[in-house]
Amino acid sequence: MSGIGGQQNTTEADGRLRNDKDGLSLFQRRAIAASEHLQMARNSSPKFHESNDPTLEFFYHPRTLSVLSVLLAGFLYVALYIDPSNDMLNTKWGLVALCSVFVVVSVVLFRDGPFIRPHPAFWRGVLGLNVLYEMFLVFLLFQSKQTGRQIMTFFDPSLGVVLPERSYGDKCALTWANVSDGIDIFVLAHSVGWFGKALIIRNHTMCWILSIAFELSEYSLAHHLPNFNECWWDHWILDVLTCNWLGIYVGMKWCEHFKMKTYTWHGIRQIQSIKGKISRAGAQFTPHSWTVYEWAPTRRFKNFAGFILFAVLILLAELNVFYLKSLLWIPPEHPLVITRLSLLFLFSLPSAREYYEYYSNPRCKRMGAHCWMLIATLLTELLIIVKFARGEFTEPFPTSVILFWSLVMFAIAGFSLWRFVVIPRLKQPLSQNNHMKAH
Repeated sequence: MSGIGGQQNTTEADGRLRNDKDGLSLFQRRAIAASEHLQMARNSSPKFHESNDPTLEFFYHPRTLSVLSVLLAGFLYVALYIDPSNDMLNTKWGLVALCSVFVVVSVVLFRDGPFIRPHPAFWRGVLGLNVLYEMFLVFLLFQSKQTGRQIMTFFDPSLGVVLPERSYGDKCALTWANVSDGIDIFVLAHSVGWFGKALIIRNHTMCWILSIAFELSEYSLAHHLPNFNECWWDHWILDVLTCNWLGIYVGMKWCEHFKMKTYTWHGIRQIQSIKGKISRAGAQFTPHSWTVYEWAPTRRFKNFAGFILFAVLILLAELNVFYLKSLLWIPPEHPLVITRLSLLFLFSLPSAREYYEYYSNPRCKRMGAHCWMLIATLLTELLIIVKFARGEFTEPFPTSVILFWSLVMFAIAGFSLWRFVVIPRLKQPLSQNNHMKAH
């Protein structure tokens, strides 16, 4: 007992000595060390130096208890006033409640992303929606193709039937009658889609490379999807030079406007006129600042590889929707397809910003959550397509398609070898000779 008491006295004396030495307890020092470690971890991830907007202060203070009260009040209303005998309706309301809870938890607990407009909480909710969509895809991946088609009838009972695929390559003579017959709602979809992609990519050259690459992909996959079988003028005149050009042009003009715009943010209370207050409220839904994406793929090999990966992900996001709607029997104009495209646009905006930060900033050692989640989503969609496509697309790839893409990959590999291996080695003797002559 005396030995134990003496040991305790010694420990207490050592503790008092440490406290007297630096004025901090062991617990405080450990807390400081943990805080410094957390800060170092945060610095290793994409960090965007943007402060909260003081405008509309009410929305920038924690409202977790208020949100919880509203959420529970909504659940109470649904639980008391929804007909309990309708099992299908109860299931749908239950799923809506589940998704609502998860999005609210995401808004409250997730970290801020790269954007702060219209509010950081909005983009935390977008990340929560991406996680929910990924969880649904993972569940779908473990189902059979027939079960997957039946799951689609849960959202719309009219689904679950074979769809007639329309071919656009039957009448390829360049006449006004054929051209007008090929114009439908998807012409507008092309322009709107490339307008959105221009806002995501923010680079003229890359937009045009991807526009041409997608048309080449349509040529290559026409034996799988009949609606990819288009006339030459549909590919290059109607799509690339008309619809895609219009979307890219308008989208890049928007980018130039945000790039040149002077961002001076005043609080609504500081603005005197009613018109000014309304204009400032509308400006809350525009970017707080604008970052121009300078991809520079030939600067170093990491840039080149990152450029190729980004292009592949964009094409994957484009092609996945065509295969999914074909395999799950969903019409192209169905709200499910439009919802998927709209969600992917929202997911892509912060993801592209985080990808560019990881791509261009040497200090960024970890990919952001939005970007990581979107890549996982696209790859999960691809796995579903690979699984459900078994027995569907029996026709092999044409020899011309295999040869063409083999040449493309060979050209990419040859260019990277020449640009990043051969040229630097050729420049080394010249630089050494110049150095020797200087001395």
